[in-house]
Amino acid sequence: MDTSASVTSPRKTYVRYGVLALIATGTMINYLDRSLLSVAAPSMTAELGIGAATMGILFSVFSWSYALAQIPGGIFLDRFGVRLTYFLSVGLWSLFTLLQGFATGLATLLGFRFLLGAAEAPCFPANSRILVSWFPQHERARANSVYTVGMYSGIAFLSPVLFWITATWGWRSLFIIAGAVGMAFAGLWYLVYRDPQHSRAVNQAELDHIAAGGGVAPSERSPFSWKDVGWLLSKRQILGASIGQFATNATLVFFLTWFPTYLAVERGMPWLKVGWVAVLPFIAASVGVLIGGQLSDYLVKKSGSATFGRKLPIVGGLLLSSTIITAAFIKSDALVVVVMSVAFFGQGMSNLGWTLISDVAPKRLVGLTAGVFNFCTNLAGIVTPILIGFIVAATGSFLGGLAFIGVMALLGAVSYTFFVGKVERIEG
Repeated sequence: MDTSASVTSPRKTYVRYGVLALIATGTMINYLDRSLLSVAAPSMTAELGIGAATMGILFSVFSWSYALAQIPGGIFLDRFGVRLTYFLSVGLWSLFTLLQGFATGLATLLGFRFLLGAAEAPCFPANSRILVSWFPQHERARANSVYTVGMYSGIAFLSPVLFWITATWGWRSLFIIAGAVGMAFAGLWYLVYRDPQHSRAVNQAELDHIAAGGGVAPSERSPFSWKDVGWLLSKRQILGASIGQFATNATLVFFLTWFPTYLAVERGMPWLKVGWVAVLPFIAASVGVLIGGQLSDYLVKKSGSATFGRKLPIVGGLLLSSTIITAAFIKSDALVVVVMSVAFFGQGMSNLGWTLISDVAPKRLVGLTAGVFNFCTNLAGIVTPILIGFIVAATGSFLGGLAFIGVMALLGAVSYTFFVGKVERIEG
């Protein structure tokens, strides 16, 4: 038997899938930690005397620092790389999650939520850089869908457990347990993760496969310049995608913050029942993420057009998300959950903005591009909880809040369709 072919051309390794499993786990912990407040909210408000408008601010304060820290986080990422940045980010945000379990009042909660947002800021820019480094273009949407599904499925399948923990041991135990788990993962990350060029597990065949498909090794780090920020925002792909992702995030933020309270207060569901019912839209969103990623890569491969392949699932998903407004006019709780599930399924499909931004980011500014993008999109995390909180406080109803989310979804569909333009890497 001639074995020369196997010697000279060994089968490529699949280390990138192990890396994908790592960032999927990290992303699941990320979103679990930021959403714990929505589970704790009813019992927390009773203990600490927090009203609806104040709770809206408490939900929102996370996004104040999260958005403000995006550009500094991108600069840090470009300067120190993925391994150290991710380790520090996970370790710090897990610490601030744990400390929320010891909060004594509104002031300490606001402080810990503010620090949590700042610490989480580099996570998605780091994920974006990992996609660019470890995956060829035709695999990126699927890779994005796999790690992104963690942020939905973790909440979906753990929600009954989280509500049970709250009912059994109190809301403080949620933060303490989740924080401890996250700190353990931070240590695992630092031990295991390496960039492709530094990994001992990856072989040359896999590196060649990544490079042939447009994978980009981290380049020499560019010094930060506000001129670069302005230049990035002048590019229609980045500005248009940022507007579109703002709209996508408005739907996501509603489900991460006000949705359990909506079911308990507006729909009058018992709290433990909410824990089970809230699972269904998150499962739907998980399916939407996977379908969107698979469909996008399939369309890119078949059509040869990243523009068509990336935009179609995003726009279709945003149109589905806009149907959330109909829930305000439905009396049946079961039908409301169906509508919410369809809307969140659409949000999952449309959550391909990170794949698109990975495709267009200039090679020398991958981290900064992701930071600018995430800053713009997470302004929705500031606006949405506060606006809904004040609407509920003023009207006693979620109607205006649901209308806002539906209109934002339509705006996002328009932006991705007409403003983003051609999906191709920006040179410069």
